[in-house]
Amino acid sequence: MTETPTPTPTTHHHPYGTPDTPHVTVRGEAHLEVDPEIAHITITLTARSTDRRTTLDDLTHRNTTTLDLIKSYGDTIEKLETGTLTINPELTRHGRAERIRAYHGRIQLTATVNDFTTLGEIVTRLADHDLTRVDGPWWTLRPTSPHHAAARRQAIREALQRAREYAEALDTRLGALLELSDTGTHHSPLGRAAFAESMHYGAPAGAAAADAAPIDLEPVRQTVDAQVEASFTLIPPALG
Repeated sequence: MTETPTPTPTTHHHPYGTPDTPHVTVRGEAHLEVDPEIAHITITLTARSTDRRTTLDDLTHRNTTTLDLIKSYGDTIEKLETGTLTINPELTRHGRAERIRAYHGRIQLTATVNDFTTLGEIVTRLADHDLTRVDGPWWTLRPTSPHHAAARRQAIREALQRAREYAEALDTRLGALLELSDTGTHHSPLGRAAFAESMHYGAPAGAAAADAAPIDLEPVRQTVDAQVEASFTLIPPALG
């Protein structure tokens, strides 16, 4: 005779708790205001001539001069990248035919600067170059900034404190952590950059780049936000 095995009792999960194991779910938030760590600037170099080769040579020379200037600041420049490079003809209609009137060249560079003391000097010297446009700075934090972790820790502490306050209101205490969910961490600037854009199309005769006073740039404070949700069990309170 074959014995029928005894079925194993099934334990049902109650996401909202039971009278024996009540739950409390809370949100924790953190909002930090911190100084930026790096700044990005974009440099656009242009050249124009009726001759294609001359346009390319002028653009190459301007690019080399600009790169040498930026690299001269050493470790102050955290990253230097070349973006787009374009050489395109400007067409004009002559009778029924189209002719090339001029050639336009363009190179875009992006620099990441970590020393704000010299940032104003870099921007001023770049903007003092012929046919050079400077956009920025855009202030930000590094993705690995410790401020992100600090905000997450503060959000967790707030969630725990909030849960304890609910438990105290019920004259009981927390049991165990059931779940912790990160609902988002991000940062954004508190205001606009102090320097938006600078364009210079030729220095006055006899003027030197060193004569230009550095632009005074005020870093824009950054906000770092973090949110978590946490669920805890409660020691069953004595209600009544």
